[in-house]
Amino acid sequence: MDLSSQRQSPNGSRGFRLQAPLVDSVSCYCRVDSGLKTVVEARKFVPGSKLCIQPDINPNAHRRSKNSKRERTRIQPPLLPGLPDDLAVACLIRVPRSDHRKLRLVCKRWYRLASGNFFYSQRKLLKMSEEWVYVFKRDRDGKISWNTFDPVSQYPQPLPPVPREYSEAVGFGCAVLSGCHLYLFGGKDPLRGSMRRVIFYNARTNKWHRAPDMLRKRHFFGCCVINNCLYVAGGECEGIQRTLRSAEVYDPNKNRWSFVADMSTAMVPLIGVVYDKKWFLKGLGSHQQVMSEAYDPETNSWSPVSDGMVTGWRNPCTSLNGRLYGLDCRDGCKLRVFDESTDSWNKFMDSKVHLGNSNALEAAALVPLNNKLCIVRNNMSMSLVDVSNPDKNNPRVWENIAVKGQSKSILSNIWSSIAGRAVKSHIVHCQVLQA
Repeated sequence: MDLSSQRQSPNGSRGFRLQAPLVDSVSCYCRVDSGLKTVVEARKFVPGSKLCIQPDINPNAHRRSKNSKRERTRIQPPLLPGLPDDLAVACLIRVPRSDHRKLRLVCKRWYRLASGNFFYSQRKLLKMSEEWVYVFKRDRDGKISWNTFDPVSQYPQPLPPVPREYSEAVGFGCAVLSGCHLYLFGGKDPLRGSMRRVIFYNARTNKWHRAPDMLRKRHFFGCCVINNCLYVAGGECEGIQRTLRSAEVYDPNKNRWSFVADMSTAMVPLIGVVYDKKWFLKGLGSHQQVMSEAYDPETNSWSPVSDGMVTGWRNPCTSLNGRLYGLDCRDGCKLRVFDESTDSWNKFMDSKVHLGNSNALEAAALVPLNNKLCIVRNNMSMSLVDVSNPDKNNPRVWENIAVKGQSKSILSNIWSSIAGRAVKSHIVHCQVLQA
């Protein structure tokens, strides 16, 4: 019998055939004839015993190694070709914050680097962190929107939309923990009523996340941050006890809420500030009477306050470098400071430029920004005041940025027009985040 006849007969002599090794997958179609064009026909042709007529095939060709992921990590490409990773990180941390979003789009390694704590801790250590202003506004239809402003480039930056549960909420709190996490908590939803929900925005990843809910439902309450812990107190809640006395604190290290001492009387806080390691609150009691209390976290106790600080206290105000500052006019063109020695508020600085008394020009927030005071108005015009060196002859002591209607820069005018396009819109919250 010749060789051609052996190829044609399946029952020919087996002396010329080699036993094929077993393979791990039925996807081996090496016996498929060239005339079989489809995978279905190939599967019909391949025997169920998974035999392969090519003896040089590795039987473990289809088996994944357990250490393959470890090996890929060991031989991963460098962050920057031609440079060790430590030098590459030293280069990347110097990229401006406005371009960090682009860094995260390059590759997975850059995404993990530009979203991690090590990257931003190095920026903070080398004093390269940048502070941006984040503003929540309510328009004429009651919708909540938010914007962020880079004071260096004076250009708005893209943000994810406000979560749906806070798109129409009222009376919710807003605070910053760890310098880069912006929390929204509590409030009242038009459909669900009072809420315990807590969410936070991470400025390093530009994403929203969930956090543990508060222990009590409340809205129109007071809130502050002391020693990187979030405190809330008072407010209202739907039910029999409409005005609340309870207070609670959130510790991000433990990731949980816990009750603290109750207030002396129930209150709906209208203004609050942290000064001299205490939290001062001023608001309306259950009978619409004006009340003031101070909370000391070291002793976990509340005490009534009736000194000169509370008497001349108006919103907005903030503390910077151990001193308490407030605005002395509606458009925020005058500053005043609290003097402990005389227990009174004194005039401090005057810009000599009065902007007007309209709602759009009303100063809605006063926040520390780059070791200066930042005055934010409803039309998103801002003023930076250097209170550390109040030299009247220095033009940079009182600097206006993003001023609507002035020709400082085209980008600033565009930003003011977009943010203040609705005359009836007003600022609800204003915070500063660092990254």
